[in-house]
Amino acid sequence: MEPAYARLSYLDSYYKNRARNKAQMSNKDVSIIIVDDMQFSRVVIQAALKKAGFSNIRVASRAREALNMMADMHADVVLADWVMPEMDGLELTDIIRQKDEELGVYTAIILFTAQEGIEPLVEAFDRGVDDYICKPPNPHELAARVNAAARIASLQNDLLETSQQLEDTVKHLEEMALTDPLTGVGNRRLLTRQLEYHLLDASARHGGVCFVMLDIDHFKKINDTHGHDVGDEVLIGFTRRVRRTVRPTDLVARMGGEEFGIIMHYTRAENFRHSTLERMLASINQRPFKTSVGDLTVTASIGVCFYKGEGEQPSVQGLIKCADEKLYKAKANGRNQIVF
Repeated sequence: MEPAYARLSYLDSYYKNRARNKAQMSNKDVSIIIVDDMQFSRVVIQAALKKAGFSNIRVASRAREALNMMADMHADVVLADWVMPEMDGLELTDIIRQKDEELGVYTAIILFTAQEGIEPLVEAFDRGVDDYICKPPNPHELAARVNAAARIASLQNDLLETSQQLEDTVKHLEEMALTDPLTGVGNRRLLTRQLEYHLLDASARHGGVCFVMLDIDHFKKINDTHGHDVGDEVLIGFTRRVRRTVRPTDLVARMGGEEFGIIMHYTRAENFRHSTLERMLASINQRPFKTSVGDLTVTASIGVCFYKGEGEQPSVQGLIKCADEKLYKAKANGRNQIVF
């Protein structure tokens, strides 16, 4: 299996290259929306941008119309007039930034303004505006600023995408760190974490926690006789059979080798029944396990310890040790049995 750091390194270089490619995209790839209530301004701005090589241009006469366009297809750059009826450029910026946050994207916003003084511009940048152009715009300046805004949007979107990919990778690695890769059930780390939680809950609510340890009898002989691949087949089949006999809320985990642990939590300690584990042992013995070398009969020894939610709360290791001692007592007594 490829190590985690190698995958992360690959992702890092992949997205850096992708960001570089996006930053170099041509004008025709840039999606632009022009929002202006003045038809003459819309026509002039659109003509200037088309002359500069931009072709993916949509125009809107109202802010709401522009938002509807963005809902249909995201825009890299929005060029909006500052002063418009119903909703001005700053109010439009607020909504776009909110939508961007919800969708995990970034839209570059340029406002056309006739505003004078520093304070209005400071407010505009504080509200999330990326740039501004004074009216009437110079065609060359307009093209240059739109190009710069498109690069900013491209890089920001790539960073957001990379961040999401890394977050997904971390979640996946964390999941792998808590899962046994062969059987698909939890591993010892997950078991100890969950056992600690259930002990605390049982102590606070006077519930019960039953901890079960299972060990496949004579498993070394299976590996020595038939090989580890067949041993793995037995482990997978054994896991499936055990999971079918427990409740969906019970946690089954592989602790290592042929040793498994089960956490059974009860809101009322008296609800626990010994017959539950007797049925489990009967299910394991019910029929041979099918493997690539034929049917193999497998038995298991089981050790059980139960905390009733009263008195001193045992530690996680204390409860595991208790069940482990019962397990080895079951083996010493002849195997294929349960010791409570």
